[in-house]
Amino acid sequence: MTETSLSFLARIRQGTDSDSWNKLVELYVPLMQKWLRSYEVTGADADDLVQEVLAVVFQELPKFKHNERTGAFRSWLRKILVHRLQNYWRSKKQHPPAKGGTSVLEQLNQLSDENNQLSRFWNEQHDRDVIARLMELVRSRFEPKTWEAFRRQIFEGQKPARVAADLDMAIGSVYVARNRVLTALRHEADGLVESH
Repeated sequence: MTETSLSFLARIRQGTDSDSWNKLVELYVPLMQKWLRSYEVTGADADDLVQEVLAVVFQELPKFKHNERTGAFRSWLRKILVHRLQNYWRSKKQHPPAKGGTSVLEQLNQLSDENNQLSRFWNEQHDRDVIARLMELVRSRFEPKTWEAFRRQIFEGQKPARVAADLDMAIGSVYVARNRVLTALRHEADGLVESH
């Protein structure tokens, strides 16, 4: 599970570290746009909602209480996003149907409840999306062969010897490729997410 780091949030909270804020924006804006698309919000409306969410996060972060709860920032962000989506859809005369036959507003109400199955699913999807986004940010720094060697070892569980043979690489280069990409991912995630 990935959790947003307390030290990272503290740097943003102090308002003196624009790099941390930019890192948060770079990571979360594409994810928020994806989440909004899943609720039929696109284009300028999605851009406006993302800006509203970011404004609330920036404004309210100094008051945010993490209390070392697992997933506290993720839950807080979900509540902000859900609240903005509820306001958006309440202002519209027509609502698109949500998955499972419920209305969008009913589904958003379910997301407001931390113990609801839909909230748990959202949390899991959030974690997958954060990891995927971090990988997307790092991938362009590597040659395709290096990335492929990493991917096959980490995600497909292939043995280094097989990867080396398939990619026509020295086995030592396969180990180096894996370690270089993992190091870059750790660096990119440093302070942003913690593993538990």
